[in-house]
Amino acid sequence: MDLILWRHAEAHVLREGQGDLERALTPKGERQAQRMAEWLNQRLAHSTRILVSPAVRTQQTAKALDKSFKTVPVLAPEATAEAVLKVARWPDATEPVLVIGHQPTLGQVAALLLSGQPQAWSIKKGAVWWFRRRDREGVVDTVLQAVQAPDCL
Repeated sequence: MDLILWRHAEAHVLREGQGDLERALTPKGERQAQRMAEWLNQRLAHSTRILVSPAVRTQQTAKALDKSFKTVPVLAPEATAEAVLKVARWPDATEPVLVIGHQPTLGQVAALLLSGQPQAWSIKKGAVWWFRRRDREGVVDTVLQAVQAPDCL
């Protein structure tokens, strides 16, 4: 199974009277999302399930892919790493899963997958971390397949 974590691109700072879910991407964030979407579209399997937080900034990031996606309320900014893994059906899903979400949750998911410990790892805005669960000669392990930041594209 492949699990791809994509942190939303750069968003505007929270304004007075605005809810966190209403924050939109900045012009730079729109460019980051577009660059990363182009990179992902060259690599994602057609069967990839795309799960997205209800926040405006994650919805805008997802729309750059120009693919259908499912909005999942449990992926909102206060999500837990365990909730992300559950909704992605890690490690048992039969298709790849792309989760578009937030920090610190995505960093915690990455830490849990690679170290087995809940730690505060940071994922850059607009970046992708791609994990693969594999079974090689009876040994099951998790591999960090790729890490890509939009500024490097």
